[in-house]
Amino acid sequence: MSEEKIEKKSSAIGETLSVVVQALLLAVVLRTLFFQPFSIPSGSMKDTLLVGDYLFVSKFSYGYSKYSLPFSPDLFNGRIFSSNPERGDVAVFKFPPNPNIDYIKRVIGLPGDKIQMIDSVLHINSEPVKRERAGLFTDDETGQIVQSYTETLPNGVSYSTLDVNLSSTDNTRVFEVPEDHYFMMGDNRDNSSDSRLGVGFVPLENFVGKANVVFFSIRNEKHPLAVWEWPENLRLNRFFMGL
Repeated sequence: MSEEKIEKKSSAIGETLSVVVQALLLAVVLRTLFFQPFSIPSGSMKDTLLVGDYLFVSKFSYGYSKYSLPFSPDLFNGRIFSSNPERGDVAVFKFPPNPNIDYIKRVIGLPGDKIQMIDSVLHINSEPVKRERAGLFTDDETGQIVQSYTETLPNGVSYSTLDVNLSSTDNTRVFEVPEDHYFMMGDNRDNSSDSRLGVGFVPLENFVGKANVVFFSIRNEKHPLAVWEWPENLRLNRFFMGL
């Protein structure tokens, strides 16, 4: 092989490596500062989010904390470019007892609020939240049929919740939300570990971002790259569904 051909081959390899490195750096920047993909592993947010949903979370919606960065380096305290979560947001946050674990729930209580469940009805600052029957929800994986409700928060945000059965979380004590903390709940009210139970109040610093859109969804715990499973398991009606 001539020296000219060797030089051309080396140049082509170098250009390819450069493109790959640039693409990886761009992906890291986008994931760290703008949008991060998440998958839903449990049914705590049914029927808003289903097991097998894949969604994008906006990292810039609430500003940035150490938990916005890969491996959560302890570079600074609190948040920079901070914007407060709003009541009704679906948000990803770090589990306060173990920040290595990501949780996704709905923002229900803001700092200073008093939150209580009475006979399955959410109360905010001693006022019952509007709750209307919205038909039956059929789980497309288990076949379970449960009653769904439309809940409307004081700021006008409406969403669907499920009421499966009587549980210990249907009647709770009054939770007073501390400063710079939030009260989070799953939409699947009888099957959610949230601020009523082991999660507790979530510090603002622990928020990772706001869930924006479901971009892919597959049922029966099938792997998204298992293309041969797509025909029977894709939930096409959930693709690019806004939250």
